[in-house]
Amino acid sequence: MKVVLTGDVRNLGHAHDTVDVADGHAINFLIPKRLAVPATPSAIRNAQIHRAKTDADHKVQEQLIVQNLEVLAQARIVIAMKANDKGHLYDAVGIPEIISAIKKQTHVELPEDTLRLEHPIKEIGTYEISVAHGSNFGKFQIIIEAE
Repeated sequence: MKVVLTGDVRNLGHAHDTVDVADGHAINFLIPKRLAVPATPSAIRNAQIHRAKTDADHKVQEQLIVQNLEVLAQARIVIAMKANDKGHLYDAVGIPEIISAIKKQTHVELPEDTLRLEHPIKEIGTYEISVAHGSNFGKFQIIIEAE
């Protein structure tokens, strides 16, 4: 049975994909849970329209992220935190704090899921933060200073 997915379904497809699945799987699982609708001509047409719109949105978002990465590469992002005499921070700096500092200092907005940080920063110093979104990769530096 052909169905149009209304959301991402693991091991099956992404939203607005038209897929062929077993009748029982569609009737007993996908359709009742509103993960799919039967692939009628109007449903397929609507899926194509939504797919085109989301693809255009993704292209615009990727272009925006590339521009933001260029701005961040030249910016100086400074985060002031309370620290002890040895340079250890009392509170760790994570992705939300970095996003907030970027927004305040450069007026650039990045989605949280684009930043790559292995673990929260707990010491004063200069750190390189990776950004990954789709096929776009970049890095920028932040400076953690004591208040």
